[in-house]
Amino acid sequence: MAIRITRVYTRTGDDGTTGLVGGKRVPKDSQRVEAYGAVDELNAVVGLVRAWNEQGKGERKLHLELDATLQQIQQELFDLGSELATPGDFTYDGMHRVGEEEVTGIEGLINECQKELKPLKSFTLPGGGPISAQLHQCRTVCRRAEREILRLSRVEDVGEWPLRYINRLSDLFYVLGRWVGRNLGETEYLWQRGLTRGPK
Repeated sequence: MAIRITRVYTRTGDDGTTGLVGGKRVPKDSQRVEAYGAVDELNAVVGLVRAWNEQGKGERKLHLELDATLQQIQQELFDLGSELATPGDFTYDGMHRVGEEEVTGIEGLINECQKELKPLKSFTLPGGGPISAQLHQCRTVCRRAEREILRLSRVEDVGEWPLRYINRLSDLFYVLGRWVGRNLGETEYLWQRGLTRGPK
């Protein structure tokens, strides 16, 4: 399906509806729109990480590798959003669906990063540095997108791979946050159960 964007506003959504791929109009708060809207928000947050990361691309190989990874993720998220914006009973020539290849690719990235990381003895607190902290934010937005896709799957068929992909992607953001922090020499803060605020 060829895409041609000639103008930004169309006024067709002024009544609170939006068009899905194929032309069907639905309320803007329908579960399908909530699902691909959350994926769109996640893509925007990944873009913020790339913008922060851009500042260091001339200094370390890490920044180049991270940017390439995040750019690939953004492309895949756009594919996923397009898939979710397409009703289950509509198909078109060249339609792409997120599948095993994307999930396997994420698993490979997780395994590579994990080789450089020490096992954890507690949960990680978001923070450490601006890039790793924002990767944790990506993780939380990703989890919300997962919940929205799950809700959609209960009323419409979305197939098995969107949920698998978004679940694995959340894991990748978590590992990337740790990987970036380690390679930039940042402190990794861990949750300490019942930690007091000081002497009473």
